[in-house]
Amino acid sequence: MVGATRPVSETATWRQVLRLTAPALVFLSVRGVGLLVLAWMAERNHRTVTAALTSWDGHWYLGLASGGYDGAPADLVDAHGRHNPDNLLAFFPGYPTVVRLFANLPGLSLVDAAFLVTVLSGLVCSYGLLRLGTRVTGGSRRAGLLLVALFAASPMAVTLSMTYSEAMFCALAAWALVGVLERNWPLAGLCCAAAGLVRPTAGALVLAVGLAALVAILRRQDGWRPWLGGLLAPLGLVGYLLWVASRTGRLDGWFEVQRQGWGSVFDGGGATIRFALDALASGRSVLEVITVGLVVLAIALVVVCLRRGVQWPLVVYAVGVLAMDLGANGLMNSKARLMVPAFTLLLPIVVGLAKRRPGTVLLTVASAAVASAWFGAYSLTAWPYAI
Repeated sequence: MVGATRPVSETATWRQVLRLTAPALVFLSVRGVGLLVLAWMAERNHRTVTAALTSWDGHWYLGLASGGYDGAPADLVDAHGRHNPDNLLAFFPGYPTVVRLFANLPGLSLVDAAFLVTVLSGLVCSYGLLRLGTRVTGGSRRAGLLLVALFAASPMAVTLSMTYSEAMFCALAAWALVGVLERNWPLAGLCCAAAGLVRPTAGALVLAVGLAALVAILRRQDGWRPWLGGLLAPLGLVGYLLWVASRTGRLDGWFEVQRQGWGSVFDGGGATIRFALDALASGRSVLEVITVGLVVLAIALVVVCLRRGVQWPLVVYAVGVLAMDLGANGLMNSKARLMVPAFTLLLPIVVGLAKRRPGTVLLTVASAAVASAWFGAYSLTAWPYAI
């Protein structure tokens, strides 16, 4: 009897292990495809994978991790080719601070630490997305795993493998939104506060968490907890903006740094519309035309989310991310990258796809992974400008 039951026990154990590690395996598999294609295209374009994955904003984050806000390396220049130490203030401290801490581990260089933090952040995000996919209207575990897969295969998901802060921010945003859906207000508030130290996109998260907490308070739900969540949510973002204000001597100091260094101001979307019309009329760039298509797709997905009954805090968050991205006149080439945190737009897709046959699911995920891999690799190895 013992000999007969042992294989069954081992099989059950392996199933449990596979179930536990599934989100991580899905995320790493899809991103692995992206890195393989990147390696191929980097070689064809006479670049190294490391150089590609640490380019553009990655240089700034590594410089901030190594020298802090008072030790900007001389090779860091803004969009106008100028070296100004104050421009480091445009980059939030959360990601480089954690990178610096990891770099103290034996055997890790600063670049190694940055990649490790990025990968770990992606894994944490994958588990948050799984949970989110099970909590959304019509959701399931299968939908959650598909959300992980399509997030890892989003058009500019290459940033989830770079020395960028997107992976860390998305991890915190995913768990903050899980907290909202599960009415775990301390979790929502703490994750939102931490996200506010990572990226300015936290403004959209603060809006979603804050409004959800306010509704709970008005409905007299969950006692003191939504008060706590609502009060915690803006602390990171507001705290950093006030710190920059004290450094610059201006209440709008961070926004002024953005304006002077990168010419980025909020114009309500006028520059984005002009860019879209120009890109479509001239057809001068594959990246720009695809970017316009992705913008249109994102707006369409907002409508789909509303029609499919996706919980309103998730829609508010996505709309906030899009408004901050499309409403600013900054680098137009970065529009697709800045939409990566709007992962809740994928929810109606994964809920519908989860009901399809396995062959359809596999073909869809594989196609998205390959397309994302090419687009990300092209953006870093062939496209000559910042993303």
